[in-house]
Amino acid sequence: MTSIGGAASTGMVDWNLAVATATRLVRPGPDVSRDEAREVVAELRRHAKASEAHVRGFTRMGTEGTHDTPVLVVDRPGWVRANVAGFREVLKPLLDKMQERRGSGPGGAVLGAVGGKVTGVELGMLLSFLSSRVLGQYETFAPATRELPAGENGGGRLLLVAPNIVHVERELDVEPHDFRLWVCLHEETHRTQFTAVPWLRDHLEGEIQSFLAETEVDPMTVLERIREAAQSLAGGRPEGEEEDEGRSLVEIVQTPAQREILARLTAVMSLLEGHADFVMDGVGPEVVASVGEIREKFQQRRAKGASRLDLALRKLLGLDAKLKQYRDGERFVRAVVEQVGMDGFNRVWTSPNTLPTKTEIAKPADWVARVHRKTES
Repeated sequence: MTSIGGAASTGMVDWNLAVATATRLVRPGPDVSRDEAREVVAELRRHAKASEAHVRGFTRMGTEGTHDTPVLVVDRPGWVRANVAGFREVLKPLLDKMQERRGSGPGGAVLGAVGGKVTGVELGMLLSFLSSRVLGQYETFAPATRELPAGENGGGRLLLVAPNIVHVERELDVEPHDFRLWVCLHEETHRTQFTAVPWLRDHLEGEIQSFLAETEVDPMTVLERIREAAQSLAGGRPEGEEEDEGRSLVEIVQTPAQREILARLTAVMSLLEGHADFVMDGVGPEVVASVGEIREKFQQRRAKGASRLDLALRKLLGLDAKLKQYRDGERFVRAVVEQVGMDGFNRVWTSPNTLPTKTEIAKPADWVARVHRKTES
């Protein structure tokens, strides 16, 4: 197995063990022949290319030049490897700090090695679960590797998880070609957001690193959160535990500064997810014949969730918050475009100061008043 990052895994998380565990546990994809698989991959690549022009034309963003970020059609293990590489990059400052703190205590080196393997196994269990649920993803902080290229100058990559797309189109009983294009439109919007707005990636990374720098959680607390999630995979929620008990991994927040940063990050993610949904709905009727049926069935699936286990994991991992971001963000984008048009909305991408606050996501008129009054005065 190729070592993630090219070196042996040490420290708080054994990343290679996380990949090995997830790859071993990942469920097989839908039953397709080799020829069908090749056809799906080729079609997704074509749709991704076509989506670029559709999204740029509708959003009026980044109409000059071409994207330097690759589109990768991957299977579930490929998604796991890509995400482990991204996690390792983003979390390195925090994990280094936690490792230093643990290493200064008695037996720290031994505990670190053992804890890293335990955490690697448990992270692998989580990734194996998530790997069958993600249809596509724009990896913002993706380091380039031999197997997984990324854009130049810190650019990301667009992942399309072929077996999951086929699984969902069959589950929903929708027209496969339409559904594949519909998914590509959403993911291409994310790629356009980051390639057309050069400061956005650095801004997000700065916010995330500021949040992590404020973290003073004992390493065992973070490991315990991962352990709870892994145990949910094995046995579900204990009997008698209320649905709203327990916290998500993103809710380990101690300081006022962290709460402020988390509010800003929530607003930005709501904007990005809602914008992608808005664009998907805006472009869809022009190029996806059965978009109405797809949208209705997909929304029902998204709202319904799955088993009690799935609901418990969604809560623990903060995925329920992500579903809310789609709804709130889409309402914000739609309301702003209705008031000031697409060009007026696109002022949101001017600078970090023109991004909506968490309050403005819920009250789009407040954002319009602040940004448009300021720029027009």
